[in-house]
Amino acid sequence: MSNRVPPHPILSDPGLLEINCFHVARLEALFAGEEGERVFVLQGIEQSTVEEIPHAEAWLDQALEALVGEAKRALDPDVFRPLIVNYNPRGVHFVDSLFGAEVFQLPDGGWQARCLDAPVGELERPDPENAHLWRSVTAFAEAFLERAAAAVSLALPTIASALNIAVNLYGQRIIEAMMLEPEAARRDLAVINDVLRDLHRWYLRNVPLERLQCIAAAGRFQPPGFGQLCGCSTQLLSADLYREFIAPLDDELLSVYPRGGMIHLCGAHAQHIPVWREMRSLRSVQTNDRASEDLSRYLEGLRPDQVLYANASERMPLERILQITGGRRLVFPGETKRPLPVRTPAPDR
Repeated sequence: MSNRVPPHPILSDPGLLEINCFHVARLEALFAGEEGERVFVLQGIEQSTVEEIPHAEAWLDQALEALVGEAKRALDPDVFRPLIVNYNPRGVHFVDSLFGAEVFQLPDGGWQARCLDAPVGELERPDPENAHLWRSVTAFAEAFLERAAAAVSLALPTIASALNIAVNLYGQRIIEAMMLEPEAARRDLAVINDVLRDLHRWYLRNVPLERLQCIAAAGRFQPPGFGQLCGCSTQLLSADLYREFIAPLDDELLSVYPRGGMIHLCGAHAQHIPVWREMRSLRSVQTNDRASEDLSRYLEGLRPDQVLYANASERMPLERILQITGGRRLVFPGETKRPLPVRTPAPDR
């Protein structure tokens, strides 16, 4: 590691730090149950890549240079525009690589993994310290801290969740095993979750909480001390299977963080609302695409202290989001050209 000075003083500018603190305080108040006069609008400015880069420090310097050009937009007093860098090699298949899956790049630049041939129940725990991909992301985090751009946050690679990774590694066989070989499924899911917890713990030990965010932070930025897991594949499970096999693991993973955290949803997951209401570590739910169509069910079924990050879609436009929520308990991760006052939801929501 070099001992270079921060390359861009503007990224540690007091005005930038002040507006960042102002918005984080607003977000803290929302998580504490307070309601401001305006809807909390979040539109982070993120430099990210899913490319696997041999010397990612060079990409980091390019990313910081790009954020310098966006610093003025981040001074917005109405919309929170946090500055973020995210080195996310192999995207959602990052952890699959650590478990020995063959991960390959597609012609369009995305990544895919081939399922393991081994039977469920025999998954070997990897040693991330000896994996070049893990060493590359930890070296990147160290380089990020060395540059000390105080107004910029570091977003983690996609650590996902036990179920997401199990589906990547086994396909439908992991779900079949839950019903036909429950102990084998339980064993491998626990192995995966233990590794995911260790990966998060490395970041918690080495990166200050106020600089640390999870994946896709531009639209999912949370106050310091909150984690995140990807709940995409929970739509594949019945409420009973999720409660028995996965909910305890998700709770353990979020509980690694001092304040719990968020679950990301993008499909039809509403059958799990009752267990999510009970999960004390779950403090926010992020919906997009199909999941946002169930917004009223999440609002009514979750606890009052669980914040909703609701993305607009063709079938759930911003006006409908505001009609359902009144802007309360809401972070809106999108652009808007007008102020959005908090208002009382319509009685027939």
